[in-house]
Amino acid sequence: MSGAGNLLEHLRVPAEGERFETLFARPGARIERIVSSATPEPLDYDQPHDEWVCLLQGEAVLWIDGERVRLRAGDYRLIPAQTPHRVEFTSADPACVWLAVHVGTP
Repeated sequence: MSGAGNLLEHLRVPAEGERFETLFARPGARIERIVSSATPEPLDYDQPHDEWVCLLQGEAVLWIDGERVRLRAGDYRLIPAQTPHRVEFTSADPACVWLAVHVGTP
């Protein structure tokens, strides 16, 4: 973890799924850069903490508690704690790059 950088440089796009990189962490908060491959295997999430996500690059479709949400670069969304969600689609070119802020983490 470094104190400075560029969120869109040195991307390591995974062959499948998502790659998580913690950029900053303190008690109760964590900031991550997430890089998604094209069409990751959908995994269901139901986290005990709030998550705020912003799509920095690419296009994606999220499923959040029964609602399909289409995102493009610059769009952001709050996913409250205990809300079922998953990534259903991500663009391949350009790869999806997310900024995720987790609040209320141990």
